[in-house]
Amino acid sequence: MAETTVNLHDYLTLSPVVPVLTIPRAEDAAPLARALVAGGLRVLEVTLRTPAALEAIRRITAEVPEAVVAAGTVLTADNLRRAADAGARFAFSPGLADFMLQPGPIPILPGVATASEVMRVLAAGITTMKFFPAVPAGGVGALKALYGPFPEASFCPTGGIDQANAGDFLNLPNVVCVGGSWPAPAKAIEGCHWEGIEVLAARAAALAD
Repeated sequence: MAETTVNLHDYLTLSPVVPVLTIPRAEDAAPLARALVAGGLRVLEVTLRTPAALEAIRRITAEVPEAVVAAGTVLTADNLRRAADAGARFAFSPGLADFMLQPGPIPILPGVATASEVMRVLAAGITTMKFFPAVPAGGVGALKALYGPFPEASFCPTGGIDQANAGDFLNLPNVVCVGGSWPAPAKAIEGCHWEGIEVLAARAAALAD
């Protein structure tokens, strides 16, 4: 599992913010990805929450090669396999299931919210995980508390994070990046406001400065 962990960490350090994308229309996927990459966000999470999600992953992978596409809301081993077949390089899950602790077709960040879950993931040799739902689960304070007993664990917190509070999370030593939907709001995707999304992405990318 060590190689998987390294690959995940390398992907997640490419951008301070991973946009969490729910894409209703597959034809919007490539222009959306181009706008986000142009703004400085290369790692994109396409959630498996719409019928168009897998085709959206395929189109971004084929048409925007500079983007690193991850599948989000992966709940089952079948979800993971289908995402891999569509071209996703890795995946995110909101929670923890047994299949995530075994080698799979692509790396996955299991979702954790408690010390017990962190211990279970670390015992499987995985050190990079998703902290979800970040703000409801205790936010910055919870991650500071987890750092003491688990300094080897690194997190991508997602859930309740926006431009205003993202910096507080990114300043933590155990946070490698954050996830959130604010760089590509649903209404902006629906209206094909790609220039506006590029501006939002640039502001998010600047959080690394």
